[in-house]
Amino acid sequence: QVHLVESGGGLVQPGGSLSLSCAASRFPFAMYDMAWYRQAPGKQRESVAHITTVGATNYSDSVKGRFTISRDNAKNTVYLQMNSLKPEDTAVYYCNIPFRIYGRYVEWGQGTQVTVSS
Repeated sequence: QVHLVESGGGLVQPGGSLSLSCAASRFPFAMYDMAWYRQAPGKQRESVAHITTVGATNYSDSVKGRFTISRDNAKNTVYLQMNSLKPEDTAVYYCNIPFRIYGRYVEWGQGTQVTVSS
């Protein structure tokens, strides 16, 4: 059974930065594209960043230029560096495989809460 563990969230002021990590186990990580998703209260889960197996990236318009996704296949870990954070970035952040590529998800982790507030 796939195991995804997100970490690195917290409370940060607007304009601040956070770095999230997602460690994967029981999963052929290097063979899959990965994505970061977020879900704000009362809203649907949305994809914010995607990285291919060879490191090509793309981002939602809402985070482009502020967030950077990366991966370390040796550590089975995907990262999300978040800069210039805004209150609207407040959400629970999750990693998973990109649904638009594979037509499915693997089992979700618990996510990590990011709160942007002064």
